[in-house]
Amino acid sequence: MSIAARAFLLLLSTTFLWLSGRTEARAAGPALPAEAAQAMEKMYGGDSEGAIQMLRQFERAQPENPLGYLLEGEAEWWKMYCAACDIKWGMVDAGRRGKMREDEAYLGLADKAIKLGQAQLAKSDSPEMHLYIGMGWALKARLYSLRGENRNTARAGVVARAEFIRAVQMDPQMADATAGLGLYDYYVDTLSPIVRLLRLIVGIPGGNKREGIREMETGISQGTLMAVEARFYLAKNLRTYDQQYERAANLMEPLIARYPRNPSFLLLLGNLNAELHRYDRASEHFHSALNLPNADPACAARTRDIAQSYLAALH
Repeated sequence: MSIAARAFLLLLSTTFLWLSGRTEARAAGPALPAEAAQAMEKMYGGDSEGAIQMLRQFERAQPENPLGYLLEGEAEWWKMYCAACDIKWGMVDAGRRGKMREDEAYLGLADKAIKLGQAQLAKSDSPEMHLYIGMGWALKARLYSLRGENRNTARAGVVARAEFIRAVQMDPQMADATAGLGLYDYYVDTLSPIVRLLRLIVGIPGGNKREGIREMETGISQGTLMAVEARFYLAKNLRTYDQQYERAANLMEPLIARYPRNPSFLLLLGNLNAELHRYDRASEHFHSALNLPNADPACAARTRDIAQSYLAALH
């Protein structure tokens, strides 16, 4: 069966569950304006540039709303992630890199969202604004981690965690904040013993992988803002830290069914199928990634290089 046929069947089989979970989250979590939801679809569909243009229009229409700046930062992150991807120890993932010119604009978007959220909290406390502030700090933590700035990463991660906790305390059904906690809890529990000792010395809160998985699964099934992200990172983490390739592949299949033109999704699922010795399926995903239209030159170049490297190894 071709990759297109499998994607269609998976899309049919998962649409009801996906939409029912998101409907539940809409009742309890932040209500997404139509423009924001459409921009997210473009972003996860592999068109970050198109999403950014939509989000800038949204920002002009609602300049005091943190959401537009958060999602623009998210779209910029996926470009950064793709451009930084490489193959290490047989796994495709973003590698360490130094500071780059575009970093300041990205951090500026995160800071703008954080400040706007704090301004709203000064008027009225709300779980939604704590969620947005937490997401802003999480955006910063990602970039600091990409640049190997461990102290800044830890600080931003701890602040994000505190905001997510406050959001869940105010609204226990806030699935997006629960997903954010899951990302923190899983990652912190994967640290090496030496780093864990340093964590205790400097007072960084601990985590628990099992709890983190449960929290990310809540975000996947019920989240509005972080459902896709939680699914991708849970799959990637299960591959990297637990070697649970089958479980990770099962998480990724619905993403490919829904977003067949996202290069990062295709490369990860191709990587997982290669680990599972499903070489024909891996080859299909890498060929799909290789032939994608991509408006971002850096992402396109890295996708091409990685897909070609895998295809050469498979043959």
